[in-house]
Amino acid sequence: MAIEVQPDGRTRFNFVDRSLIRACVHCGMCLSSCPTYKLLGSELDSPRGRIYQMRLLHDGQIRVDDPNFRLHIDRCLNCRACETACPSGVQYGRLLEAARAVIPPRNATERLLRAVVLNRVFASPALLDALGLGMRFYQKSGLQALARASGLLERLPLNLGHLEALLPPMQGGIVKAALPPLISARGSARHRVALVTGCVQEQFFSLTNAATARILALNGCDVVVPRGQACCGALHVHGGEHEMARVLARRMITVFERTGADYYIVNAAGCGSTLKEYGILLADDPQWAERARAFSARVRDIAEFLAAIELNQDFGEIRARVTYQDACHLLHGQKISAQPRELIQMIPGIELVEMDEADTCCGSAGVYNITQYSLSMQLLERKVTRMAATGAEIVVAGNPGCLIQLAHGARRHGLRIKTMHLVDLLDWAYRLGRARE
Repeated sequence: MAIEVQPDGRTRFNFVDRSLIRACVHCGMCLSSCPTYKLLGSELDSPRGRIYQMRLLHDGQIRVDDPNFRLHIDRCLNCRACETACPSGVQYGRLLEAARAVIPPRNATERLLRAVVLNRVFASPALLDALGLGMRFYQKSGLQALARASGLLERLPLNLGHLEALLPPMQGGIVKAALPPLISARGSARHRVALVTGCVQEQFFSLTNAATARILALNGCDVVVPRGQACCGALHVHGGEHEMARVLARRMITVFERTGADYYIVNAAGCGSTLKEYGILLADDPQWAERARAFSARVRDIAEFLAAIELNQDFGEIRARVTYQDACHLLHGQKISAQPRELIQMIPGIELVEMDEADTCCGSAGVYNITQYSLSMQLLERKVTRMAATGAEIVVAGNPGCLIQLAHGARRHGLRIKTMHLVDLLDWAYRLGRARE
């Protein structure tokens, strides 16, 4: 994509493939699948409405800094439910990310956050570890309880008090236990896989990563945990920071190529969707395009991988009612829906109850619950109502952002329902199976 800024300040999108915008025939099939349209009832907050605005920008009829254009683009969750509903195959996610790439930061605070948080902290494993250590210390040392009891959080600027309430109980101790560089298969090795540990996943859900490695080892995998991983660039792609996303993608490709693994396993849906699209992200880079395509061809979500192999089913019984929330970038980005449900139903004693609108976004959407807090909470209210109606004791999801959001909703409403990643549920069943021996 090239951008042409005209003398009067108007901007034209010059897509490499201009059919991306033209593919939308404005049929309206996407409307009923769009969370913001269902919530706000505004055509401008629907996929076809946003594409129409992009067309106006492309044709130079509105400016790139038009506040109304930015308002409606910012309100989009990028859940990509419209892609699943679209009969014309419109690649809405690519269009949205291209639009966000040309919208300038609204103020100095946003510029600072992008420069420091996105492009420095998330690009550095050392800084990520330092941030995670600080957050775990805050939570586990008693400082969080003291801060919440004091009432000071409610007086913080920039909505920070509300954001602090989103923090889930972080797994593990104050010091995060790192996985060894190689976890050998239990029994004969049938596969060699490399584990994507992630950024948010590694800092908030390190025990889920450990459970992922154990499950893979129990299923005949030698598990390599490559050193030097940082953010995969998903947050940057979704936010329009494409140059830093490409830097991070090249790093990931280099690190994982060295592992000699057959597959690259990821347990965070948003990361997996981006990893599988590195071939698109680096398509215009002649030195990296083929390597990116080869990398993406090896990426597998953990549920996708486990459902495709001869699975060790030495599970113990878990007598519980479970419901499943489809993570947007797992369902709509990677088209994975049946596999997690099949794995859940393999566990003896589980009653899987489908949730109404399980395929609708919970309002987390990367950093949406930070940047669009009010809308995010309205979407969460709708989700919690449907979650409670199932009568489930456990809600399972395949993405850390979903788990954080759903846990927050359960706390707000006093629901006695556990939020759990699929691999934590499977790991629990395996441990119960081993206990019988």
